[in-house]
Order: sequence, then structure tokens, then C-alpha cells
Amino acid sequence: QVQLVESGGGLVQPGGSLRLSCVASGIDFSGYDMGWYRQLPGKQRELVAHISPGGTTAYVDSVKGRFTISRDKNMVYLQMNGLKREDTAVYYCNALFASWAWGQGTQVSVSS
Repeated sequence: QVQLVESGGGLVQPGGSLRLSCVASGIDFSGYDMGWYRQLPGKQRELVAHISPGGTTAYVDSVKGRFTISRDKNMVYLQMNGLKREDTAVYYCNALFASWAWGQGTQVSVSS
């Protein structure tokens, strides 16, 4: 059974930075496209960044130039710089093309 655990969230001021981490157990996900998603209350979960097994990355326009996704073995990271209030959400990682259960996510709050 695949378990995903996200960490690294917190409360930061606008313009601040956070680095999110995701670790997977129960599977070797080195061969999977992995993504970071976020969800605001009452909204659908959206994919904000993803990375292929070979390291090719893509981002939603709203985070381009500010967020960087990376991976290492069974870890996926999201470096978030220049945080804005609208980045406030619960962040999750998951595979793009697999039906793995969602983890608990990690809360990112951007506020002065």
C-alpha cells in the first residue's frame, strides 16, 4: 500500500520561502511522473507542478519562476520562493497517472 507523507508547510509572510517535502513508502516511485497539488477550502485540487522520471518539469502559470519541483530517489520537493497570499492552500504530492491514496497534505499559509 502506497503512503505519501508531505511536510514543510507553515506560516510565512508574503515574499517568503518554504520547501515542501514528500516521501513515499510502499513503492519505488522513481519511474512515475510526480506532482505537487494544492487545494483551497471549497475548491478543487489543482496541479501546480510536476516532474517526469527523467527530471522534465512543468508548472502552472501562476507559480512559474517562483516554484521549483525536484526529486531524489523516493522524495519529491517543492521549493517555493516569492510566496503570495494566493498561494495559501493545503499542498499534496501524488503521482500523475496512478490511483494512489492522498496523504494528509501540508498547510501553507501566506500572511502578514
